[in-house]
Amino acid sequence: MTKAEVTQLSYDIIGCAIKVHKELGPGLLESVYELCLAYELKERGFLVDQQISAKINYGKIEIETPLKVDLLVNNTIIIEIKTVESLLPVHQAQLMTYMKILKKPQGLLINFYTDNITKSMVPLINEYFTKLAE
Repeated sequence: MTKAEVTQLSYDIIGCAIKVHKELGPGLLESVYELCLAYELKERGFLVDQQISAKINYGKIEIETPLKVDLLVNNTIIIEIKTVESLLPVHQAQLMTYMKILKKPQGLLINFYTDNITKSMVPLINEYFTKLAE
């Protein structure tokens, strides 16, 4: 994928998140938003994996971990869903680590406990994004 394609995909994902938030509002469990967002994305033809395990390569071994990525869209963008009063640096660190482990170029940290998804959503990119073609 190119940087432009990844960016367009993130806009499409955010559009789906806005739709879910407008319909449901804040105050539900993360799992509810995850299911509804996955549904919206699949309805628009995106490939969506839910609660995938993040394996870690450490030294010469591969470790199965209890870490679970909320959503992975088109095998490119990781979505971490939260329902908290305010996002903390640890939430961004968690997503950046998932992106690094899974070697994905972009992540979206989406907090549904808000009045405005676009103002509270945090897009993150890493070295895998910077290596993509324009």
